[in-house]
Amino acid sequence: MRVVMKFGGSLLASRHGIRRVGDIVETARTEGDQVVVVVSALGDVTDKLLQAASDARSWGDKEILEAVGELRKAHLTAIEQSSLRNEMKAEVVQGVEASLERLRKTLSGISILGELSPRSRDLVVSFGERMSAPLVSAEIGARGATSSSLTGGEAGIVTDDAYGEATPIHGLTSRSVRRRLIPMLSRGEVPVVAGFIAMSSSGETTTLGRGGSDYTATLLASSIGADEVWIWTDVDGILTADPRVVKDPATVPRLSYAEAEELAFFGAKNMHPLALGPARTSGVPVRIRNGFRPDGLGTLITGEQTRSRGVVKVVAVVRNVGLLTVAGETLQGRPGVAARVFSALASNGVNVLMISQSVSEANISMIVRRTSLKTAEKALGRELKYQGIAVEGDPRVAVVAAVGAGMRGEKGIAARIFSAVASRGINVRMIAQGSSELNVSFVVNEEKADDAVRALHSEVVSQDRRIRK
Repeated sequence: MRVVMKFGGSLLASRHGIRRVGDIVETARTEGDQVVVVVSALGDVTDKLLQAASDARSWGDKEILEAVGELRKAHLTAIEQSSLRNEMKAEVVQGVEASLERLRKTLSGISILGELSPRSRDLVVSFGERMSAPLVSAEIGARGATSSSLTGGEAGIVTDDAYGEATPIHGLTSRSVRRRLIPMLSRGEVPVVAGFIAMSSSGETTTLGRGGSDYTATLLASSIGADEVWIWTDVDGILTADPRVVKDPATVPRLSYAEAEELAFFGAKNMHPLALGPARTSGVPVRIRNGFRPDGLGTLITGEQTRSRGVVKVVAVVRNVGLLTVAGETLQGRPGVAARVFSALASNGVNVLMISQSVSEANISMIVRRTSLKTAEKALGRELKYQGIAVEGDPRVAVVAAVGAGMRGEKGIAARIFSAVASRGINVRMIAQGSSELNVSFVVNEEKADDAVRALHSEVVSQDRRIRK
């Protein structure tokens, strides 16, 4: 079996996390699997690098050394908790120190210039994976395997030069990855690839944006014809609800690519749609597994849409959003008003997450990020100032969604969803459902969001699972 394993930052940064990764890879290798490993940066290292890149514009040498010192401490701790022998530890430490020195010089350059270019930002952010990949490779090598660490670019991932969220050049990437990795696998080697970072066609460091390490894994898997992608995290897979809201949620055994993409908006341990793209195109199954309990099979994501044990598989919630309402009689029957609304928002950098409009055309309701709500109100106020149209924003809302392929064509599912919510005395302020029927989303007051999730989980998800067992 040929498998691409991606290890997340929370797993890597956990106590003895590097050893745990080594154990998982060694088990697969001894069972005869060909393994490509993709790693994220340790823990919250990427966030710290992003902050350092931004702050370095006003930093002096003291602040730069403090930031580098904090990163050094995190990586030395991980190295100390690995199973590497002293001489191997010394070699890895030397490599980390070399990367940290290059990082220090890069931050110093940003400080001297007093500005941060997108190209420099991508270079700074890349250091997290540049330091974690050699450490994981050494851990795998300490167990008798031949292993080499590679950056995404060295593994063959070629992108455009859109720094911060570069787009892979798929044909070129597939050829380059096959040319680089297939011979290594044929020799029994275990390549360890730094996730998230890649290389432009001109040779500059780029990053793949949100979900970048998962994206690296699926790109590599698609290119080398892998049998599966295993995303190793610190949870058992995709759960039926957030365990901080619902007691003892179940693990969803199977999801389709489409269902997983619907859930991507709600974050948590779900994959970004871009990361699922190569898997969907090539048909490579993706499995989300728990690195702390590696015997579990987790959640399998494939192209097949199944009802599983219920019509609704997951109840999810997203907070930190705002409700934006545009209302007035002059909206009715007037072509082009909606276009003006969305053009004004787009030109001010406001992304609309959810839209609902009544057939009367008397109002349009939208969900935007809470941080963008004031900007959106001002932009629409200017655009519609003389049209007799009112613009109102409310930051105290949340979006709840019921997701599952079983809802498609299921009679009465909407009644069940909203009856469950109404039974808890919760007012629904906005509703949206796409033609795919995979997702019913609705807006409630933020203080009622958890109650809504618990109501749906208890009266729809759990009930269906009990019936279909």
